[in-house]
Amino acid sequence: MDIFDVLTLIGGLSLFLFGMNIMGQALERRAGGNLRLLLSRLTTNKAAGLLTGLGVTAVIQSSSATTVMVVGFVNSGLMTLKQAINVIMGANIGTTVTAWVLSLAGIESGNIFVSLLKPSSFTPVLALLGIIFYMFCRNDKKKDTGMILLGFATLMFGMETMSGAVSGLRSVPWFQSLFILFKNPVLGVLAGAILTAIIQSSSASVGILQALAVTGRVSYGAAIPIIMGQNIGTCVTAMISSVGANKNAKRAAMVHLSFNVIGTVVYLAAFCLIKAFFGLPFLDEYASLFGIAVAHSVFNVLCTILMLPLSGFLEKLVNRLVPDAKQPEIRPELDERLLSTPAIALERCYKVTADMARIAVSALKESAAWLLNNDSIHKQGSIRENIPENHFKNVRGNIPESNRKNVGENIPENIREKEEKTDYYEDILGTYLVKLSAKQISGADSTEAAKLLKMIGDFERISDHAVNILESGEEMKEKGLQFTDDAVFELQVIIGAINEILDLSLTAFLSDDLEAASGVEPLEQVIDRLKEQMRTRHIFRMQQGLCSIDMGFIWSDLLTNLERTADHCSNIAGCVIDMAHHNMNIHESLRNVRNDSRDFQQKYKEYTSKYSFERS
Repeated sequence: MDIFDVLTLIGGLSLFLFGMNIMGQALERRAGGNLRLLLSRLTTNKAAGLLTGLGVTAVIQSSSATTVMVVGFVNSGLMTLKQAINVIMGANIGTTVTAWVLSLAGIESGNIFVSLLKPSSFTPVLALLGIIFYMFCRNDKKKDTGMILLGFATLMFGMETMSGAVSGLRSVPWFQSLFILFKNPVLGVLAGAILTAIIQSSSASVGILQALAVTGRVSYGAAIPIIMGQNIGTCVTAMISSVGANKNAKRAAMVHLSFNVIGTVVYLAAFCLIKAFFGLPFLDEYASLFGIAVAHSVFNVLCTILMLPLSGFLEKLVNRLVPDAKQPEIRPELDERLLSTPAIALERCYKVTADMARIAVSALKESAAWLLNNDSIHKQGSIRENIPENHFKNVRGNIPESNRKNVGENIPENIREKEEKTDYYEDILGTYLVKLSAKQISGADSTEAAKLLKMIGDFERISDHAVNILESGEEMKEKGLQFTDDAVFELQVIIGAINEILDLSLTAFLSDDLEAASGVEPLEQVIDRLKEQMRTRHIFRMQQGLCSIDMGFIWSDLLTNLERTADHCSNIAGCVIDMAHHNMNIHESLRNVRNDSRDFQQKYKEYTSKYSFERS
């Protein structure tokens, strides 16, 4: 083996690792929706968690990536430690798929149909199909399919290049001595662990071992301990990813390490005892690519059979190894570890945005209810009897009955806390979504990320308007100003409409409900009309000496904040409609809603009748 063989080996290894990496990323993008579906079906059931880990790892071809994903899930609260244990066990079995695919290179047969199963036979065809899909298709899914095929072809070409480069080692004495040395089980385990820790992939490490097996000098006695060590080395990635995570995420990484260390120790001891007392002739036989794949799978299945009934013990063990912190932990809302799996990261962004949306809507509703229930800024005499019951229910139900007569100071404080939280959510979501958009994600996920970026601004502004409304009421208290009965009635009508438009836009966002979204724009137009009517009616009251100039300024601010809240609801509904029609032009979507005159006019008429200043 000369310097040129070494360079060829390095090139083959580089292509092998690169092909595995790009194939895994493309598979992950292509299966993004399915990954979310698998995650949503996770339960505490052992079999479900095991199959989930196996399935995800078989798709993305890396138990390290799956475990890092699991650490991120646990850190973000998406998964419990008990669920994580079962998924990690499944991941260890799923990672053996790669070895089986690579073992196809060892097929030897004169039969043309059997020979077609060899990667060297079908890889060129896959590469051709891959480049056609990637270069000539505009559909993102087809491009990802092309990248998967190209990645697999690159991986297999790298494998063949490595095998060719090391084939000359079969006659080199030091190489033979090296694998005789690895027949010492402890040294074999150390060698496998160190190699895998360096390249951070047990699948790639097994692939390298299979490439070396082509020399015909790697015995089963040396290969089996190396495979055991590879399972320990792959834990390094998860351990690194757990740095800076919360205690449960650290425990999830420790589960991965403990599972593999315990399994390796138990079966290494059994391997040594059987070898010493019974002597196994096949251990001196030279390993084939197929044999290494079998050994890899059998070892991981045996480890799972051993540890699956002991998952409760494993949970207690890692709880002792990573004890509870003295100070309570603050769970991060978004974990950057999830960026390695964009489909799951986007799902987490959606859930955090949903939390933000609920907080913003509740803040606005509470602020409006506080304004109407605070006896110090208006007199609620006989006005209730003159208000239609549907208006009264729409605006009074946002503060507990016990607090309605005397609105306590805790409600303004709660509204301000909610506004601060939405500010925080906007900051972390905006930063996270920008980072996510920089990743190689599918077109659909990119559009979803853009939609969320648009919406978080609207939800944050709604919470700002909640504080503005609160401050207007507090200014009235400080100046000793009060609403007239007519003003209270008008506020109750428009706030009833505001509450309904908030509910419609929130439902549209949370459920992608186009029916709810289509009802927002006509109601927003009704609210605009109510605002103008309220301005005019207030001017008449000032002309009659019923209201002061100071009250006029506050009234104007209140109407502006309520009307702009409706505008933000319109933006949110427009985004939902955009997504449904694969169009990101919100102005065009809103125009189309208005131009659908029959439906729009019917709803506009209904809302006009429902929210009017005509007392029944």
